[in-house]
Amino acid sequence: MDEARPLWATPLQFVFACISYAVGLGNVWRFPYLCQMYGGGSFLVPYLIMLTVEGMPLLYLELAVGQRMRQGSIGAWRTINPYLSGVGVASVVVSFFLSMYYNVINAWAFWYLFHSFQDPLPWSVCPLNGNRTGYDEECEKASSTQYFWYRKTLNISPSIQESGAVQWEPALCLILAWLLVYLCILRGTESTGKVVYFTALLPYCVLIIYLVRGLTLHGATNGLAYMFTPKMEQLANPKAWINAATQIFFSLGLGFGSLIAFASYNEPSNNCQKHAVIVSIINSSTSIFASVVTFSIYGFKATFNYESCLNKVILLLTNSFDLEDGFLTVSNLEEVKSYLASAYPSKYSEVFPQIKNCSLESELETAVQGTGLAFIVYTEAIKNMEVSQLWSVLYFFMLLMLGIGSMLGNTAAILTPLTDSKVISSYLPKEAISGLVCLVSCAIGLVFTVEAGNYWFDIFNDYAATLPLLLIVLVEAAAVCYLYGLRRFESDLKAMTGHALNWYWKAMWGGVSPLLIISLFVFYLSDYVITGTLQYQAWDASQTEKLGKRINSPNHFLLSIQSGRKKKQAI
Repeated sequence: MDEARPLWATPLQFVFACISYAVGLGNVWRFPYLCQMYGGGSFLVPYLIMLTVEGMPLLYLELAVGQRMRQGSIGAWRTINPYLSGVGVASVVVSFFLSMYYNVINAWAFWYLFHSFQDPLPWSVCPLNGNRTGYDEECEKASSTQYFWYRKTLNISPSIQESGAVQWEPALCLILAWLLVYLCILRGTESTGKVVYFTALLPYCVLIIYLVRGLTLHGATNGLAYMFTPKMEQLANPKAWINAATQIFFSLGLGFGSLIAFASYNEPSNNCQKHAVIVSIINSSTSIFASVVTFSIYGFKATFNYESCLNKVILLLTNSFDLEDGFLTVSNLEEVKSYLASAYPSKYSEVFPQIKNCSLESELETAVQGTGLAFIVYTEAIKNMEVSQLWSVLYFFMLLMLGIGSMLGNTAAILTPLTDSKVISSYLPKEAISGLVCLVSCAIGLVFTVEAGNYWFDIFNDYAATLPLLLIVLVEAAAVCYLYGLRRFESDLKAMTGHALNWYWKAMWGGVSPLLIISLFVFYLSDYVITGTLQYQAWDASQTEKLGKRINSPNHFLLSIQSGRKKKQAI
């Protein structure tokens, strides 16, 4: 097997494959949300500590196991101990679950990318109603970006019980996404090794372009000031530390078997310790860099909404009290409001319910993550930019590259153990195995393109991986340190790479990292038990006010189904 096993063309290909897999959508739409929720700059303290004691050591552990055993997850853990085959099987099953629904995000990115070439952007204005006498009622109650996402993209049903029909436009985009993944993995490391140069590097090019553009937007400094102003009291919040540990864990893609699969194609002498440190630092640096870009956009959007709100109040008061045009300004608004309230109390009381409370701080505090950030908040900001089509194309192309890069790792975690199996590979060539995996995943993934598909997407995203992955990585660390033997593994690494294992890695593997994973496992398990019934967010088309300033806004009412509850987690 060693002699016939394909290898990466260069060590750089391996590093790019790991970066392309690890740097994904969570870096763009989860980490900025956590910074916003847990103290801005102060969140970096628990985040960097968790990177040191959890992320980097466990990443090195998986790379070392894959490179030493030179097999996929099932074969690698079977080699360590025949009774540990189930660990590898569990990794493959979780990766299969993830692949089923994760590629739907790429389908949505394709859908928005195709629509980005229209002028004006289809989510920039509400469509006309049936008799063309005004705007669509549902769109007016929400916003044009929310309407395009929930109605035009998802055509979402009122509840999960009403499955509805397959939406063929997103379904065709899903087929296209799977076809692209299949072409990228068709010839194993030979094709994947070339693709990862693009999926790893192009998102950085787009982020740099967006950073330059974001910093020149009006109000960008408001967002950056909000991000970098530390709220040190959040360091005493246990949830800040738990979310920092969770973000590191899932951002690096631990437990799926993808890193083991990638490392199995390395030369045995490859310095995987150095590569583990490089990938960890680049992944975390990308999260911080993406947050700077995101908060500059946040600042622009918040300032735009704040100033629009003020202008509406000024127009309302000017018309209601027949004030001279230009008399009422932002600088004297509060003073004039006080005067009008005292001079014309009865008339002011009639107008008062229509006066909005405009606050830049509340706009900046609006916390959104996941698809809400990617397909609603960002599109809301993009539609107000000059040359909005260009910025929309760049943004959704970046999302597509991030998503495809992660999918290459997910499919590698499934395919490597299958192609390593002599029974399967003796009957089917590698191309056929890859095609069957993509075909089955695509067929099952069509479930997420029905009208209730987004509800199933949220449930899979919240519950398909969290506890299984924590348990898998916990068993991995225990197996290497206490079943295979830490000293034996240390001697294997020294024989392979020529580098001795220092005290830091041994302390993390043997004690600190497993204890941290146990703590996370207990927290999430108790959280599931205490919370009880699962809840999911449902779109209510009958609301008479704008929906969704906050992801937990009462405008998105919660529907409960049996055997679970709502909890938001990164991809």
